[in-house]
Amino acid sequence: MTSHPAPTPHLLGDIGGTNARFALLQPATRLITHTITLPTGQFPDLASAAQAYFQQVGQAAVQHACIAIANPIDGDTLKMTNNHWHFSIEATRLALGLERLLMLNDWEAMAMAAPALQGGDLQQIGPGEPVPDAPKGLIGPGTGLGVSSLVRSRRGDWVPIAGEGGHVSLSPTCEREADILRILWRTHPHVSVERVVSGMGLENLYRAICALNGTEAENLVAAQVTERALAACDVACEEALERMCCLLGNAAANLALTLGARGGIYIGGGVIGRLGDFFAQSGFRAAFEAKGRFAPYMQRIPTYVIRADQPALIGCAMGLGLEPARS
Repeated sequence: MTSHPAPTPHLLGDIGGTNARFALLQPATRLITHTITLPTGQFPDLASAAQAYFQQVGQAAVQHACIAIANPIDGDTLKMTNNHWHFSIEATRLALGLERLLMLNDWEAMAMAAPALQGGDLQQIGPGEPVPDAPKGLIGPGTGLGVSSLVRSRRGDWVPIAGEGGHVSLSPTCEREADILRILWRTHPHVSVERVVSGMGLENLYRAICALNGTEAENLVAAQVTERALAACDVACEEALERMCCLLGNAAANLALTLGARGGIYIGGGVIGRLGDFFAQSGFRAAFEAKGRFAPYMQRIPTYVIRADQPALIGCAMGLGLEPARS
């Protein structure tokens, strides 16, 4: 009897502005293994980061890879918005010795994962019931603000739609938010939603609020703003975090109305995952429903925080045609 060698693992990657997470997908078991996170700042490009990952896990070679990246996929050359990486997809494929390198926008990968999320993968915030086969929206703050959607085709399969919705213009909903916008206009001619709903957005909000309060802002990064806010020991940090949650609610509602996303809105990204119960108790859902005559429509749309581990990697696996096994 002729024995056949076991298939080589597939490489999965989730590349953000700050971190690059890699893992291996084992085709025989469909398990995702050997997950490691590397700081993007230590590497000049994707190929060098992937090679360092292979060295760490002792993987000699792979043939197929799917990489989700926080950037539009438009042609062969990628220049990332929120870090210094600038590379050719084809040159990367050759450098890594791959037969196939599939590049996805990171939130396109998140959308691909959405149908596989269930039970404890999701935490529902507020009321609402999903309408089967209706569009779903995805949004989430990390280094930047990711946005995507998922719609049913006429054949019945789910089709992910990548976009750059984080860069739409900020729309204030009250005088305080309008005052914050005026402060941000001093340094940013175009103030996108990402400028206030993201890690850097939290820092921008903190500084703007200090300016409005007439206090001197400290040189705080997003993690420090969050820490002080959760400890309730700094009023500017508390307002910045609460304001970001409300602004996210408004942005998520705009996405839901634009898509008709009666299948639900899914909230991901590294920022919200660190907030614990704070997010559920914040003004997010009230801001989501505050759409005037369409408030009853919004109340029927469910909103979920994605609690699943490594959802973008799940989406990458599905991009390669394999739904990963879940433990």
